[in-house]
Amino acid sequence: MPAHTDGLRHDWTKEEVEALIALPFPELMFRAQETHRQHFDPTKVQISTLLSIKTGGCPEDCAYCPQSARHGNGVKAERLMAVEAVMKEARAAKAAGAGRFCMGAAWRSPKERDMEQVCAMIEGVKSLGLETCVTLGMLDSDQTSRLKEAGLDYYNHNLDTSEEFYGAIITTRSYQERLDTLANVRDAGINVCCGGIVGMGEDLSDRASLLMTLANLPKHPESVPINLLVRVEGTPLSTAEEVDPITFIRIIAAARIMMPKSHVRLAAGRENMTDEAHALAFLAGANSIFCGEKLLTTPNPAEHRDRQLLSTLGMTPMVQHESEMGSKRPAVPEHATAEHNCSKQVEAVS
Repeated sequence: MPAHTDGLRHDWTKEEVEALIALPFPELMFRAQETHRQHFDPTKVQISTLLSIKTGGCPEDCAYCPQSARHGNGVKAERLMAVEAVMKEARAAKAAGAGRFCMGAAWRSPKERDMEQVCAMIEGVKSLGLETCVTLGMLDSDQTSRLKEAGLDYYNHNLDTSEEFYGAIITTRSYQERLDTLANVRDAGINVCCGGIVGMGEDLSDRASLLMTLANLPKHPESVPINLLVRVEGTPLSTAEEVDPITFIRIIAAARIMMPKSHVRLAAGRENMTDEAHALAFLAGANSIFCGEKLLTTPNPAEHRDRQLLSTLGMTPMVQHESEMGSKRPAVPEHATAEHNCSKQVEAVS
């Protein structure tokens, strides 16, 4: 199979990806675990945190999102948080052991006055010695340059689904506009966090197309969040058919195989996943989760549940020097203790 100059494939076809996802489950899991162990310590999990700095009132019509102003009983719009309020949260995160601080705003694209305030937040968080990450919607090249100059390390901008299915989920922003933002982020020298959502009514072809698009980018995203749809009352997808865990795990495994050096993140939807489903996801190559009881506006497992889960599985959080993209670690650590708190010795990453 042809490879790019970085040693990774960027020429997947949709037919190949569909066949990969559809492999007999034991074979798919074996390949994913084999790939995972080549680049990461399978007992380590990257812990992520996220703060909503501007909630609700978004003009976009994303069918899954309660923050859309177009949904009748969506989340109430709030103003952009004050810089000092964000700094207070960042200081608390650092005191708890965080290494990276993520900020999300419900916008189509930031306005000039927003950029000034967000850049001040990034500069302030950076001054604390924390790495920075934001998700602000669409960006042009000037905006990405300003964010980089302010000290931004990571930018999150998901593709959500396949280009073919995209119009059934979002009509206020084109797929190409999402790709253009990713290109602007890359050109500015900012790390990319980009993934999608499973369970919005898409089929196998759509899931394969999403993974193909991500893996065929000129450079694989450093982080690939795979979200399981959270069905929120009042959104068009509130009654979407639930996806069975094995189907979801297959997407995790395929993402690991196709983007072997990326952190594959279990993002939204973990609240409804059993411990057994979490264990399968880690075996499939997921090595990042969000820690905290809320992801922007939707629920997330309580900290004590994650702490107990990692302890039960004999897994531990990554520390800062272990979170570099594709950093290979010993398969079995010398001291395998999982008595870690999500708020101690962890790197909060987007």
